[in-house]
This record gives sequence, structure tokens and C-alpha cells, in this order.
Amino acid sequence: MDKTFEPQSIEQQCYQQWESNGLFKASGSGDPYCILLPPPNVTGSLHMGHAFQHTIMDALTRYHRMKGDNTLWQVGTDHAGIATQMVVERQLNAEGKTRHDLGREDFLSKVWEWKAHSGGTITQQMRRLGTSPDWDREVFTMDDNLSKAVTEVFVKLHEEGLIYRGKRLVNWDPVLHTAVSDLEVVNEEEAGFMWHMRYPLADGSGHIVVATTRPETMLGDTAVAVHPEDERYQDFIGKEIKLPLTGRLIPIIADDYVDPEFGTGCVKITPAHDFNDYDMGKRHNLPMINVLTADAKINDEAPEAYRGMDRFDARKQIVADLDAAGLLVKIDDHKLKVPRGDRTGAVIEPYLTDQWYVAVESLAKPAIEAVESGEIRFIPENWNKTYYQWMHNIQDWCISRQLWWGHRIPAWYDDSNNVYVGRDEAEVRAKYSLTDDVTLRQDEDVLDTWFSSALWPFATMGWPEQTPELETFVPSSVLVTGFDIIFFWVARMIMMTKKFTGKIPFRDIYITGLIRDESGDKMSKSKGNVLDPIDLIDGIDLESLVAKRTSGMMQPQLAEKIAKRTRKQFSEGINAYGTDALRFTFAAMASTSRDINFDMGRVEGYRNFCNKIWNASRFVLMNTETEDTGRDGGEMVLSLADRWIWARFQQTLKEFEAALADYRFDIAANLVYEFTWNQFCDWYLELTKPVLNSDASSEAEKRGTRHTLINVLEHLMRLLHPFMPYITETIWQRVVPLSTLQLKGDSEQPSIMVQAFPEQDASKQDEQVLSDIEWVKRFIVGIRNIRGEMDISPNKPLNALLKHVSAEDSRKLDAARGFIDKLARLESVKVLGADESAPASATALVGDMEILIPMAGLIDKDAELSRLAKALDKAEKEVARTQGKLSNEKFVSNAPEAVIEKERAKLADAESQLEKLKQQHATISAL
Repeated sequence: MDKTFEPQSIEQQCYQQWESNGLFKASGSGDPYCILLPPPNVTGSLHMGHAFQHTIMDALTRYHRMKGDNTLWQVGTDHAGIATQMVVERQLNAEGKTRHDLGREDFLSKVWEWKAHSGGTITQQMRRLGTSPDWDREVFTMDDNLSKAVTEVFVKLHEEGLIYRGKRLVNWDPVLHTAVSDLEVVNEEEAGFMWHMRYPLADGSGHIVVATTRPETMLGDTAVAVHPEDERYQDFIGKEIKLPLTGRLIPIIADDYVDPEFGTGCVKITPAHDFNDYDMGKRHNLPMINVLTADAKINDEAPEAYRGMDRFDARKQIVADLDAAGLLVKIDDHKLKVPRGDRTGAVIEPYLTDQWYVAVESLAKPAIEAVESGEIRFIPENWNKTYYQWMHNIQDWCISRQLWWGHRIPAWYDDSNNVYVGRDEAEVRAKYSLTDDVTLRQDEDVLDTWFSSALWPFATMGWPEQTPELETFVPSSVLVTGFDIIFFWVARMIMMTKKFTGKIPFRDIYITGLIRDESGDKMSKSKGNVLDPIDLIDGIDLESLVAKRTSGMMQPQLAEKIAKRTRKQFSEGINAYGTDALRFTFAAMASTSRDINFDMGRVEGYRNFCNKIWNASRFVLMNTETEDTGRDGGEMVLSLADRWIWARFQQTLKEFEAALADYRFDIAANLVYEFTWNQFCDWYLELTKPVLNSDASSEAEKRGTRHTLINVLEHLMRLLHPFMPYITETIWQRVVPLSTLQLKGDSEQPSIMVQAFPEQDASKQDEQVLSDIEWVKRFIVGIRNIRGEMDISPNKPLNALLKHVSAEDSRKLDAARGFIDKLARLESVKVLGADESAPASATALVGDMEILIPMAGLIDKDAELSRLAKALDKAEKEVARTQGKLSNEKFVSNAPEAVIEKERAKLADAESQLEKLKQQHATISAL
């Protein structure tokens, strides 16, 4: 093996071998296990959220594949109607063209051309992350077979009266000229105004004052509402207002929705331009007057003076005209939530249009029951409440979009605008007995991408055909997704899959947290705190780092932090951590928390973990590759340490699998980290040296230890593989020829990923040996602590005296004497009788047993006290300095909380160090 672990030298080669050898396919045998990849947008690139979730999905996939399950990770991408159309339109705009210059057919050809050349970015990046879905089954939501499923579902739901066309209020993007979903609307607080206006009573007897943040919508007011029990306005209910600037008469109505405490207690009602007003308008049978065009200009329903004006220009003019008429009371500064399109940044308008809808009430009922009964479970369970809240208050679903890219709605219109729905025009003509002289035109709209995504669990398996995959992999085993799309996608998949297959789509729904930066802020390009997972894998050179900082894509502080970590590596790339370190970081952070703060320091730590594994493996191979490891038989004697590491591995394996079963990837990662670093690499490798390097050890004992070294390492690679695929594959290839593993699969080119996951073996579980080695470790650590506290060289042999030694202590001492003498560097060990006294000694405890190391001749007491006095003085000054800083009111009130917390942590460390120095001083003074 190479002396150092270089992930870049192994990753591409490993992945190409896995994929080219077809190792990602379902085996066809064993219990079915299936994960559906939430289809990323075809326009997208891998971000930290993807990398996090894909790591979890791949870990589960690799684990169940090794467990012998018939494992399928179904992969695919979403056509992303709005995003993809915008990408191609921007390209056309750069050429001075629009999609309308090309026409629908040629524009769609351009989109397919773009998809062929640029649409595979994210799937290539998924490969870089080491993911192992069945790429031969990769699908795209606009593929013919998935499009067939979309059409089939639409037609069937329409035939049942569950899809209908109606005029209702939608979120409207005036730049894209389409309805958008709530998920595509970003509501952020902005500074605005509240305008207070007088509305005169029609009978001339007075006026009422209303307040609004959108004065331009008053042109579409059809009522003013007050609370029915508001004593101030009892005499006004039923009267009419003469709406300023329009002259229309509108009623004053009473409705419980009105909050008497907010504003003046009078609310202007514009049913065509506000969702709450729309509901009130339906309750009171109010007219719905739309005063905006599709691009948010004032239309012909408004007075002539405002027609054709942009909504915000009209706002200014309306306010000026109200002021001139003496109807403007005041203008207050006001913070409000402004809805903006996530793609365009344009202010979204509630807009009254004709759209297609799914009536979801009957579909929601079985979907609610599936979760209530436990047939489907959320992990963590608390997300049930969010699901129920949405599902019990569900509204009909707007599924049409005014785009060209997407699944075109299978509906046709004749010259009288009668609507006909069918799978194609020929079926429509036959179904509705329409002759050839009846002209038909297809609906211009396409379906919301969430509609096709809702069919993902069964459309990807071949539905409406009755395929073997549909039978085997529906329901799938687990869905890994974020909480933000529980309603938009998860709930709709449950509804649609239950409706069209009678099955649930998945058994478990694992809801992940949101990856934030280390300060807890959401990662966004506008904030410049976004980390690119590929940069973390490959590293980022100085030129790229400067470019990201200069363009505003990265905060100066973040860029500087990255640069500081490894300035010497600029020429080779900064923070080239490799895939395994990044994946293990994600696994270790996958707690049940809603928010997960990503700390680059942890990736650096797990890169060191990779180095630790690599170096430990080199040690094992150096001691076994040219030696007899017992693979072909021969007498073997397992030492206490050999039996202990097997027992410790079994304990770790059991707890690891229990953690995975509960989706506690953080616990599983920490378990395997602790075993690998602390037990195997640190303790066991040290414990093998007294056996391997001693002339007193028999060949059977050495063979037993070499056998244990190689086979525990081989088992450990299989245990680690789901989290760290590349390093484990590479090491395993070197280790497995020396092990006793019975290979599965192609013996000429074996791979760890298709081998059996380690099995729990009761014969290797030994509580006594676990207890014995823990006693040995405490003994050795006790002596090492004395060396450290007394500044005694680790190479200096010591004489140990033991007091209060029980029969059990004697047994353990006899069994492990070879390990203790070697690792604690003891020249002699003497058990003191009850009446024997000991000279001045440093002491350590192992249970009730005392270990005494006589200090005579080991240390210069005066010199050591002098050294400690200097260290105490320095520590006391550091404590005083930090305490002074934290007691400075100006510092505490002005410094960021993160800085204050850092100082508090410094103080805690300094106080702890000071206390240790005091204890050392007291101990040596007493000698």
C-alpha cells in the first residue's frame, strides 16, 4: 500500500469498476428493499442538501445489498418545468430571440437539445459522491413511459370527476406568466407601508377608514368588512360605500374573519386579489373583479386613467389621487411579508384565472388513514403532526401551468370552447363522437411538475403495465426527504399510489434536517455561505477561491477560513478531503434535529480518520502479507487481546445494526468510529506487539494474532463500507486474499460491495474477556497518567507496587502480565502485603486496587515544583485575562454571541488546566 492515503488516486477507478461490472443492479433474490431517489431537477447541480440525503440513501442501499436483500435504488431526474424553460429561454434571449420567435415545437426541440448536452450534471456529480443506484434504470419524468402514466392518471381522475377546470385564485408570477405552487414562493419580511384611506358612505352620512399595504387593489374592491360584534360599526353593516376613484357602490358586510383589534377594524375586500378575501367573497357571494393583466398591469376593468400602468406605478398614482381628493388619512411604515417568485424575484400576485384542479378530499382520506394506522411511519415521529395538519386542511390542487415545457394537458376544445379529455385526439373524437369537420385545439397548458412527481413510486416501476418491478418494489422500503416537501410531494405520492395501485408507496419516511452553515444560517448564494460538496471532495485551488470571493458567491470570512486551514496546499488544492471523509461527516451529523450546522472542522477530523484507517491497515499488512495468517489451517492460539477485539467487534456490530434499524446514522457512525480509532487502531494494534515481537511467543500464538489482525480488519472494512465505500474497497482488495472470507460473486474480480455484511457471532461474544481487557487498559492508562503528571519519560522502566489486590485482580494480572509489562514499560511488579508500607509514591486506582510508583530517583522534586510554579503562574494569568474580558460589559454587549461563546470555552479550558496543575503541585509536594 502507498504510504499515504490519497483519495483522488482511488475514487474514479473504483467507481468505474463498480458501474461497468453492473454491481448496482438488484440481485433478484432475497427480500425486496427499495429506495426511491427524490428526483432532482435536471437543471440542478449537487448541493449540500443533496449530498447529505444521497449519503444516507446510499449507506442504506449498500447495507441492504450486503445483507442479501434484493436491493434497488431507483434513480431519475425531474424535468423541472419552470427552471428548465427559463434556462433555455435565457439562451435564446442572449441571441436576441424569444420562444415565441421559434414557436412551441421548435422551442421544445431546443429544450431536448439542451437536456442532451447539459442535463446530466447532477447525475455525474452523484457518481462522484459514490452513490450506487441502478443507473440502467435511470428515468426522466418526460420519458415516454412516464408520460404515458401521467396521461393515464389525468384521464382516469377526470372520468371520475376528480379533475376539473375552474376559475379560482392562484399564485401568479407576472414575469413567467404562469401559476406557481406555494413552494416556489419565497415569503420574506421587507420594509413597506400601510396606507390609511377614507371610504365615503354612499348616503353622504360619513366615512370609514380602511388600511392596506396594496392600494392598487382597491380598484377591485367589492366590499368592506367589519366584525359582527364590533360595537363601533353596528350601524354601518348593510350600508354601501362609494368606492373612491371608481364610483362603484359596494356593501359593508359583517364577517367573523375580521380582527377588530387590527388597524381600524375595517377591512377592504378584494376577492380577486387576496386569498383570504377570496374565501370571504365566496361566503358572501361577492363579485370578483380582476383589475390586473397577466404581466401585472392595470386592465380595462379599472378606470381609464390607470389602464396599462404597471401595478407599482398605479399604486403611486392612486395614492396621489386619494391625497388630492382628501381621502388619504396617513401613511405608516410597516414590516410585511412579501411573496416573491423563487426563480424571478418578482412579487407574486394572487390572480383569478381558469386552471385545472384535482379535487383531493376523497384522495386524502385513505392517505391519512395509512399514517394513522401505522402502515406508513414518519421518522422522527413528530412529523406526523405536520402531515395531519396539512392533510386535514387540504385544498383542491391547482395542477396546470402556463408553460410550454412539461406534460401537455390531454384536453381539447372545439370552437365553442367545449372541453374534451382523452389520451390523444383520436380517442377524444371516438369517445365523444366528434366528426372530422369539428376543429379541435389542444389545451396550451402543461401539468405542474409535482403532478408527475406524485406518480414516482409506481410510474418508475412500469405502471400502467403490470410489471414484475411493480409487484416487487411497491411499496418501497423508505423515502429519504426533507420536511419542506412533506405536503407538496410526500402526501401526494401517498394519495396517488393508494388510488392507482391500492398500495402504500413506501413503509418509512425518514425526514432529514436542513444543512445550515456552522453559525446556523441557511446556506444561500445571496449570503455567500454556500459550500460546494465537490469542492470539499476535490479541494479548491487559490484561483477558484479568489473568484468565488470576488463574485460574491462566498463570504470573505468563509473564504479566509478555508484558506487558513491549509495555506501550504494551495498548489494542490485546499481541503481536498475526499468522498469518504465527507460522507462520514454527513452520517455522523444525521441526528433527529431539524437543523444541522455543518462544520468543516469535522470533515477535516474525518479525513484524519481515513488516514488512521489507512495507516493501521499498512501496519496489519506489514505484519501479515508475507506471513502465515492461518488461512490454510495450522494450529492457532488466540491471545486475550485477540479474543477481546473479536468480542468488542461483535458488540459494535450489534449496536451498529440496531442504530441503522432506527435510522440513527449519527449513533452508528460514532459507534464504528470509536471502535476503529480507539479500540482497533489504538489499543488492539499495540496489544499485538508483545505477541508478534516476542521470542517467547509460540508460532501458534503468532499465527493466531496474525489471523485475528487480518480477519478483524477485513470484517471492519465490510462494516465501514456503507459509509466509506472507496477506502474500504481499496483496503479490502489487499486484505481479503489473506483472510478466511468465502467470496461471493465473480471470484476473478471480487468487490466488497457485493460481499455479505458481517454477521453477529455468539461464539465470539465474551463478556469476561471484555471485562479483563478493560481492567488491563485501566492499569496501563493509570501508569501512563503517572508518567505524564510527573514528567517521566515513556521509555524509562518503572517498578510498580500493588495494594488491595483481590483474587480477581491477581487472575487478571497473571493473564495479561505480558501486555502490561510491555505497554506500561514495567521492570517489576510487586504485590504488597496488608502490613507492608510503601515509599513516597505516585498513585493510580484500578477499582479498589492501588498502583504505586515509587518516585525515588525518578524525578527531581525541586526542579519539578519549580517548573509547575511557572506553569501555574502562566495559567492563572490566562484565567484572569479571560475573566476580565468576559466581565467587561462593553465587550459582552458588542461582541457577536459566537465570539463570546468562544471566550467562555477558553475560560473553561484555562480553569480546567489550572486545576490539574494545582493537583500535580500538591501531589509532588507531598512526596
